[in-house]
Amino acid sequence: MASVIPIWITMKRWAHGVPIAIACCVSFDCFCQQIVTNPIGMEFVQIPAGSFKIGEFHPPFPVPEDTVKGAQRPLNMYMGDGPYRASDFALAQALAQRDSREGFIVKIKRSFWMGRFEVTQAQWKKVMGANPSSFSVQDADQLPVENVSWSDAQLFITKLNQMDRARRYRLPDEFEWEYAARAGATGDIPWSVIEKAANLNKTHTIVVGQKQPNGWGLYDMLGNVWEWVEDNYNEKLFADRRAPKKGDVHVLKGASFTGDVKNATYMTHAGGPGNGWDVGFRVLFEPR
Repeated sequence: MASVIPIWITMKRWAHGVPIAIACCVSFDCFCQQIVTNPIGMEFVQIPAGSFKIGEFHPPFPVPEDTVKGAQRPLNMYMGDGPYRASDFALAQALAQRDSREGFIVKIKRSFWMGRFEVTQAQWKKVMGANPSSFSVQDADQLPVENVSWSDAQLFITKLNQMDRARRYRLPDEFEWEYAARAGATGDIPWSVIEKAANLNKTHTIVVGQKQPNGWGLYDMLGNVWEWVEDNYNEKLFADRRAPKKGDVHVLKGASFTGDVKNATYMTHAGGPGNGWDVGFRVLFEPR
């Protein structure tokens, strides 16, 4: 089934004297979503409870030798200095099977409110005062904040919680982040969709919300800046069922504007601190 890019329409209504935005998308697989704005202008959408499979990976391997022999025209396939042998095909297939991962099911038991955009430079300055970003050019307020460590992000969240006592803010864990990024998608994201949804221009960050949102109305989950999550990094290709309690670095998700398209996927499981100047974050909240 072909992927559907949602077209989002935002309306506003008033509830108890407070403006609440309602975002709806024109698509077969998305829905109307409330958008809550906090006191410093950060927008959040509610992510429903549910489940998904994480860490499933089946690498490709060369076609069997009899397929090559049965081709209508000769196929010259080489490995190193010579043509493939039957043993080479067998080894490639064995290595692919060894590296395959069936993944496991993760259940998100409670809904939560995810930041609609990455934290911007303007929002960082409202909470923290100074701006650490490398791309702090004129009119950069709506660019994502970057050049922040995991500890910096935690300090921002601590101060944000002090400013807004009605909600409890935190970084998403890796499972929450990937669940929100997938927005119901079960497979990997097609490259054609990545091109529409991710900033991978390899030059600089862009204003948040300029690309296509995912099915739940979240922008820039792929590309623009890497995003910190709560978990310690396990020094593996994929996440474990439980994140390690201790670690030297933390997990980054989503790739950045300098990344290759192969990294701009839901499943990419990286360890920080990365380049620094292409690392930011978004936050979620739960009602207190």
